[in-house]
Amino acid sequence: MKKNMKISVQNMVASVDTKKTIYLEKLLHVLPEGEYEPEQFPGLVFRMDEPKVATLIFRSGKVICVGAKSHSDIEKAIQKVIKYIKETGVNISSKDVKITIENIVISADLGMELQLDTLAFQLESSEYEPEQFPGLVYRIYNPKVAFLLFSSGRIVCAGAKSMKAVKKALEFLRKKLKSIKM
Repeated sequence: MKKNMKISVQNMVASVDTKKTIYLEKLLHVLPEGEYEPEQFPGLVFRMDEPKVATLIFRSGKVICVGAKSHSDIEKAIQKVIKYIKETGVNISSKDVKITIENIVISADLGMELQLDTLAFQLESSEYEPEQFPGLVYRIYNPKVAFLLFSSGRIVCAGAKSMKAVKKALEFLRKKLKSIKM
């Protein structure tokens, strides 16, 4: 297994609570590309091209950012959203805006093939039903993440709240696979 495998961030999800009421109908006037259909979804959806993310903006003041590939993408997107919210007359101080990372999804290649049927018996907290899904699901609890392991050696790790947690989880997986001679 590669010690220094290339990690590719697929998605980062972050949230912000502005602690202000946001009038979504008013926001639509300054954000014409926003989508707001309250009978179908309670938030305003604002998709951006730069950075390429989607934001969900709620009346409660909560903003969710999905699809980012980096922390700087999240910061840029949140700054844009806050700028538009301010244009509706809502007074938000930028220093009050605290970004919380909710989930990071990465993919990587272990550089070796995996015998998933064998692993299913040796990894506690794993699930493998090849007739339902071609990957083995392996959950660990420190940090709390879920891995999808594929026979090709490709993996997906979801649930981490920081890149430090991602690296810790990958190191745990590497040691676990090494201990069972994979």
